[in-house]
Amino acid sequence: MQERPLHLDTDCVHAGEDDLGTGAPLTPIVQGSTFGFASTAEMEEIVAGRMRGNLYTRYGYNPTIRALEAKLEALEGSSHALAFSSGMAALSATFLAHGRGGIVCVGDAYGGTMELLGEQLPLLDIETHLLLGSELHERLPGLLASGVSMVFLETPTNPQVEVFDIEWIARQAHVHGALAVVDNTFASPVNQRPLDLGADLVVHSATKYLGGHSDLTAGAVMGPHELLLPIWNWRKNLGQAPSPETAALLARSIRTLPVRVRQQTASAELVARALEQVPGVERVLYPGLASHPQHELARRQMLGFGAMVTIEVAGGRAGCAAAADRLQLFTMAPSL
Repeated sequence: MQERPLHLDTDCVHAGEDDLGTGAPLTPIVQGSTFGFASTAEMEEIVAGRMRGNLYTRYGYNPTIRALEAKLEALEGSSHALAFSSGMAALSATFLAHGRGGIVCVGDAYGGTMELLGEQLPLLDIETHLLLGSELHERLPGLLASGVSMVFLETPTNPQVEVFDIEWIARQAHVHGALAVVDNTFASPVNQRPLDLGADLVVHSATKYLGGHSDLTAGAVMGPHELLLPIWNWRKNLGQAPSPETAALLARSIRTLPVRVRQQTASAELVARALEQVPGVERVLYPGLASHPQHELARRQMLGFGAMVTIEVAGGRAGCAAAADRLQLFTMAPSL
C-alpha cells in the first residue's frame, strides 16, 4: 500500500533529517571538502553518478548539502532539488542550462534578475525578451513560436506584486516545447505550488522566506532530475554550491517556515487593509485586497496571499523617503 504523503508542515521538520544516519535531531555540519572511498571502483561509481555518495563539497556531494536538498525537494513536491550559494546563483545556472535558445521574462522581476537578463546574458548571445504584464497575451504566443526555450516569471512580482496565471503560461510554453520557470520567492511554498500548476522548474532566493532570519544567503532550484542535471553541471563548474555551514543553517530555518509565513501573511493582510485608510497613501498593492487587479486570480492560484505589501505615497520620491524615515519598527535593509 502506498504511503500517504506527509503534510508540508511535517516535511519542513523531518524531510532530510535522517539522511545522515547520525541520530541527531538537526542536520549536522559536515565540514569536509573532500571524502575518501573504500575502493577505486566505488569512487568511479560515485563520480559517474551511478551511486549516491559523498565526493567533493564544490560538487554538492556533501552530506549536509544533500540533507538540505532532501528537505528542499519536499517543500515544492518535486523529485529533486539543488541548493545554491544565493538566489542569483540558482537563477544564473538555470538560465545558462536551459535558456540558450532564448528567454522570455514576463512582468517585473528582482533588480539583479533584470540586470542579468537585460545586460549580461546578451553578452553571451542569449537572446532575452522582457514583456510587460499588459503585453503577455498579445506577444507571448509569437515569441514562443519563434523558438525561445524558456518562459520565466515571478508571481507575485517584485516590487509591484503583480500576479500571473502560471497554469496558462505553462500550457502556452509546453505547446511550443519551451520550459516554464517560476521564481516562487515572493509567495513561498506555503502560499503557492507552481509545479502543481504546470511549471517545470521552481527557483527560490532562500535568503528570504526559506531562511527567514536575515542570517544566511542561499538559493534553490526544484524540479525533475533530467532538468536539474544540466543545472548541476553549471553549479559544479561555477562553484555555486552553498557551504555546509549555510546548508545546516537553512535546514534549521525551514523547520519553522510554515508557522512564520502563515503569521506573516495574516499580519500583512491586516496591515494592507489598514493602509488603505491612511491619508497620504495613494495606492496599496496586495493580492489579498479586492482592489488588487489580479485578486480573483490570486484567490484561485494561491493558498495564501503572502507578506509583501507595496504602497504608493503622495509626494513622489521625497514623500516616499520621508515616510520611510519616519518608520519606527522597520529596519531599512534591502531584503524581504
